[in-house]
Amino acid sequence: MASSQITNPYQQTSTRFYTLGILTLVYSFNFIDRQLLAILQEPIKNDLLLSDTELGLLTGFAFALFYVVAGLPIARLADHNNRRTIISWSLAIWSFMTAISGMAQNYLQLFLARVGVGIGEAGCSPPAHSMISDIFPPEQRASGLSIYSLGINIGILFGFLLGGWLNQYFGWRVAFMVVGVPGIILAVIVRYTVSEPIRGFSENRQVSDEKVPFKQVLQLLWSKKSFRYLSLAGGLSAFAGYGMTNWLASFIIRTYGMSTGEVGSWLALSVGIMGGAGTFASGYIADKLARKDKRWYMWLPAIASVTMIPFFIYAMFAENVYVHLLVNMIPILMSNVFLSVCIAVTHSLVGFRMRAFSSAIFFLVINVFGLGMGPVFIGYLSDLLSATLAVDSLRYSMVILISVAALLAAVFYFKASHFLRDDLATEPEV
Repeated sequence: MASSQITNPYQQTSTRFYTLGILTLVYSFNFIDRQLLAILQEPIKNDLLLSDTELGLLTGFAFALFYVVAGLPIARLADHNNRRTIISWSLAIWSFMTAISGMAQNYLQLFLARVGVGIGEAGCSPPAHSMISDIFPPEQRASGLSIYSLGINIGILFGFLLGGWLNQYFGWRVAFMVVGVPGIILAVIVRYTVSEPIRGFSENRQVSDEKVPFKQVLQLLWSKKSFRYLSLAGGLSAFAGYGMTNWLASFIIRTYGMSTGEVGSWLALSVGIMGGAGTFASGYIADKLARKDKRWYMWLPAIASVTMIPFFIYAMFAENVYVHLLVNMIPILMSNVFLSVCIAVTHSLVGFRMRAFSSAIFFLVINVFGLGMGPVFIGYLSDLLSATLAVDSLRYSMVILISVAALLAAVFYFKASHFLRDDLATEPEV
């Protein structure tokens, strides 16, 4: 039956934006639970007697490895099953695992709890990306995904704010428990108030029920040179972004002696609001510029990556903490430009029943490079430099690795732009 003959649950604009709002809220909880650990690193380190390398593994590798491994089969389910239900169950699982993180008595227990959070959160974005691409037409897709991606910054804002002050007054264990429980309630709201979209309806195209083989999706993505380069660029952008976000609180506390409450408030303002501005504006601006030339989808994050480097270096060597915090808002804004744009391009390169899986592949790359390697490599280099640089070891580790990652990301975005128009012209029908 043609899509035009099927009753569309998203005929009303209000319904489309209600679902987009709920999915954005779910993504916010995703990052509240994820980012909470970043603001709590120092008290956890002191309580459990951890090294910077162990902290990096906890905030990066423990989460990222199982996030990407679980993400692939979940995304395959989402391309052929009810995406709304998958998101609801995933939200309930990761919220429960966040809550019990506060009960951990040693490093292994906390590590395993974070593994559980990673597995749960793997069921969030690929199905949500696929739903949004079916709710909004191609010319509004980057804008819709940029609104959804604001969940990152909203989550970071409340993760830093709640984590900082809850730790200061009640301790890090209470912070995990307080933040985890509301997500279970939201999971019920998602299950009973959000409708499953019709695949392909936004583009008025009929979608086959045929299951696309795993190998076919991989072959298609590999055949698109623009995807190869944009995924590498996205991974390097994520390396810089996660490296910065996961270690800024520790850097400020060690270097300037701020309390967790004050650090949490400042980072909530900078990462939450300025990062959110970069996330939202990038999708809207890219959609506008791409009407003249599709390559702007890659040129925009490339320019942002280069721009952030000098401001970041200046901020990291500022003698005054407030100079550091104010100047670093520019790198934070620029580091959030890439995500929604890259996802929108990825979905435009593949067929309708490949979208969730293509998101999972892209997230595999950016989380292995970004979340898996960024925090760990920065922590490891900081430990190596600590014998000679003492408290400044983290400063130099962040400056070296984040600056190099941002520069390489820009190079790969420009490479992707060379192939983008030709690759977009050969989008499959499946």
